[in-house]
Amino acid sequence: FGNGAVANSFLKDTTGNGENGQANGGWIFIAVGYGLGVMIPAMMFGSISGNHLNPAITIAQAAAGIFPWAKVAPYIIFQFLGAMVGQLLVLVIYWPYYKRSKDEGAIFATFSTGDTAGSTMNGFWTEAIGTAVLTFAAMGLYRGMFFKQSIDIANIGVGLVITTLVMSVGGPTGPALNPARDLGPRIVHAIMPVPNKGSSNWNYSWVPVVAPITGAVIGIFIYKMFFGL
Repeated sequence: FGNGAVANSFLKDTTGNGENGQANGGWIFIAVGYGLGVMIPAMMFGSISGNHLNPAITIAQAAAGIFPWAKVAPYIIFQFLGAMVGQLLVLVIYWPYYKRSKDEGAIFATFSTGDTAGSTMNGFWTEAIGTAVLTFAAMGLYRGMFFKQSIDIANIGVGLVITTLVMSVGGPTGPALNPARDLGPRIVHAIMPVPNKGSSNWNYSWVPVVAPITGAVIGIFIYKMFFGL
C-alpha cells in the first residue's frame, strides 16, 4: 500500500502524479498510504500472528523476552517474502508508468529508501529514532489498559503513528522504519528489469536494516523501564 502510494504520486502520467491536470497526491497522500498499509493488515491478521509485520519489532520483542527466539527466523523470512510480493504487485500494476518515467530517483523511491542529504549517519539516526518512537508507541497502544481491551482501536492508533512518523521524519530518508519494507523491495529493484531504474544503492542498504532494529530494541526497553512488560 505504501509503495503503491509512492508510485501513484511519483511515476509519470499516473492520476496522482499531477500530470494532465491532475492534483499531485503529495507527502500526506503517501503518509496515509503507509499508515493504512499497516493498519489494515493489522486488523486482518493481528489475531493470527500477533501483528508481526516488522522484523525490527519482532527482534525487539524477542530481546525483551516476550516473543520466543525460536520463532524469530521463520517470522522474518515471511515478512521479507511478503514485502517482496507486495513490491512485485506494485511493479505489475504500474508497469506502463515505469516505462514512461525517466527519473531514476523517483523510480527508486517507489521501492526503497535513501538519505536525501547523502549522509549515512543522518539516515541511521533518523531511522533509529523513528523506529524507537514507533516501537514505544506500539507497545503502549497494544499493552495499555484501555487499548488491550479494544484491539481494533489500538490498530487504528498504530496506523496513525505510522502516518505521523512518515510525515514528521520522512524528509531525510523516506522513512523505512522496517527492514523488510526496505530490503525486500530493494532486492526486487536489483533483480527485475525495471526501465530506467539506475542503481539499487547497496552501499546504503545496511542502514534501513540495522538502524530500525537498533531503534526498536531501544524503544522496547525504554517502555519496559517505565511500564514493565
